[in-house]
Amino acid sequence: MIENDGLNRRQVLGAGAALLATGLSLAEVRASFARTMGRVVVVGGGFAGAACARALKSVAPNLEVTLVEVNMTYVACPFSNEVVVGSRTISQQYFSYDKIQALGIKVRIARAVAVEESSIILDDGTKLPFDRAVLAPGIDLNFDAIPGYDETAIERLPHAWKAGPQTELLHRQLQAMPDGGVVVMIIPANPYRCPPGPYERASLIAHFLKMQKPRSKIILLDSKDSFSKQKLFSQAWAEFYPDHLEWVGLSGGGKVASVDVRDMSVKTDFAQFQADVINVIPPQRAGRLAAAAGATDQSHWCPIDPTQFESKLRPGIHVLGDAAIMGAMPKSAFAANMQAKACAYVIAALMNGDRVPELQLINTCYSMIGYDQAISIAGVYRPADGVLADVPGAGGTSPLDAGADFRRMEAELARGWFSTICDDVFG
Repeated sequence: MIENDGLNRRQVLGAGAALLATGLSLAEVRASFARTMGRVVVVGGGFAGAACARALKSVAPNLEVTLVEVNMTYVACPFSNEVVVGSRTISQQYFSYDKIQALGIKVRIARAVAVEESSIILDDGTKLPFDRAVLAPGIDLNFDAIPGYDETAIERLPHAWKAGPQTELLHRQLQAMPDGGVVVMIIPANPYRCPPGPYERASLIAHFLKMQKPRSKIILLDSKDSFSKQKLFSQAWAEFYPDHLEWVGLSGGGKVASVDVRDMSVKTDFAQFQADVINVIPPQRAGRLAAAAGATDQSHWCPIDPTQFESKLRPGIHVLGDAAIMGAMPKSAFAANMQAKACAYVIAALMNGDRVPELQLINTCYSMIGYDQAISIAGVYRPADGVLADVPGAGGTSPLDAGADFRRMEAELARGWFSTICDDVFG
């Protein structure tokens, strides 16, 4: 069991307490880095990149920090599953970079296409020189992984794994589906962004079907037999959605062999499923800029030195968030935010010629299992054997036997966490 209110969300996510990994106060850090000069370019304006740019400017105000992001408005993935089922609007997921820019951070709305030895190349040919660079490009979807499914298919079989138009499309398809219809969700093997995300989405869709289309069901075709918070999700499904949700794991024939966009069918090695709505979550890899920068290995993810988030393949370049191989630390918004702030301290220390202290990071992940109930998992991580490893006994999950009041409290904590982290990153 974890004490969810033991790690105060505002303290953990606040600018000063983000440096809990170093054991120093923000005032002490600012005093140490008052004369730190240089140029840092951060690519990617999500929970890793935007947070890192902001933290860099906070701990070392004289650094010249540039944030490069292709979109003028950020669309947050956490809580977008609520948009899928209509309990939240997509506009509630939108955030601008205005307040980040007001801090003295240069914001360039452009696509970064390459990384030279000491400059980021933008799609208009502009070169942004740097002393240190941070890549937080997120993930790309591997549309070649499932026979019959490619990028042209997403208008009929949405992935909705990058929040925005795809999220709204899946919502419209669920609304239009007749009662008695079948939703099929295809879930990839690890690793991918937000390990419990598909199961949260499935829970919310099952809740939606139970309330609004009670003769319908969702079938999960999964490429693995175990997943994050499995006991908690399974308990919730058995209790709340026994007639509306079916999970088929790898050993039960859940790995998908092909999809047919025209007749809306999915084949596994053992069966064929007809569906009214098909949600395909494809396998994933680091965003394309990471590969263009030479920061990915044969796994298509970015190996990093866990003591300072520096690429093992491109010295002077740090990689954060979903694109990086972080060992036991999962690909989540909370994790990305914590990595970003610790990395900001590391970069300032390196540029100042200081020793980089040993880091210790935390992650907490909430998952909604209904419109007003949630579960959670937490972990603590530190560098060990070249990766970020679990600190034994320091994490845990929600209690398996918790009642409805506890689950409602966790839902409130989840919403409070989302509000806090968005305010912390985007102002």
